[in-house]
Amino acid sequence: MAEGIPSPARERTLLVVDDDAPLRNRLVRALEQRGFTARGAASVAEGLEQAGEAPPAFAVVDMRLEDGTGLEVVEALRDARPDVRIVMLTGYGNIASAVTAVKKGAVDYLAKPADADQICAALLEEDRPLPPPPTDPMSADRVRWEHIQRVFEQCDRNVSETARRLKMHRRTLQRILNKHAPRG
Repeated sequence: MAEGIPSPARERTLLVVDDDAPLRNRLVRALEQRGFTARGAASVAEGLEQAGEAPPAFAVVDMRLEDGTGLEVVEALRDARPDVRIVMLTGYGNIASAVTAVKKGAVDYLAKPADADQICAALLEEDRPLPPPPTDPMSADRVRWEHIQRVFEQCDRNVSETARRLKMHRRTLQRILNKHAPRG
């Protein structure tokens, strides 16, 4: 059997939920070429509808969609079909959202741009060993930025509440949030 093709024992239905139409359509085509029966959804609402109608065996869900968060779709898919294998995609990768995605039921979390081979590997790998420790760990600035992002997400992206919990001035927090993540 070709590498990257699901085994015949497992159903090959797949749902791609992403509001970026060109990316969604490319992923659907690429994953169909790898043996999946794929369909797309452009929003949380469409993803929830398709999860309820015919829950797929696999799903690729974008973290941030125009009408909400992909985590809603992950929960609905997991409720409709407990054995579903879900990979979260995001253009805003941070540790906090990765942990949240996995807690909600995703099997992996990939930063965009992820290619179809990476996605396919993440969907199909059952027992992946832990990766080795990083040779170049995150800098202290990056760890601080990740912590701020996690608290910000936990406060439902409310700047005032996040600033209060982090014991920092709201304007200072806004400046930090408006900057890109530190390198490393």
